[in-house]
Amino acid sequence: MTLSLDRIRAALKKPGRPSSDFDLNPETVLPPGRKLRPAGVLAPILRLDGALHLVLTKRSSALKHHPGQIAFPGGKQDEGDPDVIAAALREAHEEIALPPSQVELLGTLPAHETVTGFLVTPVIGLVTGPFEPVPEAGEVDEAFFVPLDHVLREENFQVQGRHWRGQQRFYYAVPYGPYYIWGATARMLRAWSDQMTR
Repeated sequence: MTLSLDRIRAALKKPGRPSSDFDLNPETVLPPGRKLRPAGVLAPILRLDGALHLVLTKRSSALKHHPGQIAFPGGKQDEGDPDVIAAALREAHEEIALPPSQVELLGTLPAHETVTGFLVTPVIGLVTGPFEPVPEAGEVDEAFFVPLDHVLREENFQVQGRHWRGQQRFYYAVPYGPYYIWGATARMLRAWSDQMTR
């Protein structure tokens, strides 16, 4: 796949399919009328050495939920956020010190339902100037760059499984070097990958 910003913009204009943590576990019965909390995550793209890269974070090992996991910067929509895009930009500023004014919005992917009850909208943005992530110590252990071509290439994805709440649960993973990218983050990346080839 030859990646370019024009190709990404064009792909994001196409209709996409919502995704969820349950896509690989069709036997899961979800409660009717469940209420999902809106959230936004930012997929910040920047150019490094002539290639497009993605900024991801490793969550703090001290956090109560999902400690040490690889994630996009982002979080739930607060009362002061006009929408999930604003939430994603605010959280990216808080977590990795990325100023919202330095992000050119390229589009969004369809929302992703998580096993923890969130409806997460992935927001794709281009970092428009020099940027060095500064992890927020309470939430982020590390921020790192991964080649966008790696995490959008279908053949790099694996389906893996583990026991969770007494049953086998399957999920996507797209490892990169020492980083084990899996679960909701990998599923959203897989949805983006599918959108690029649709």
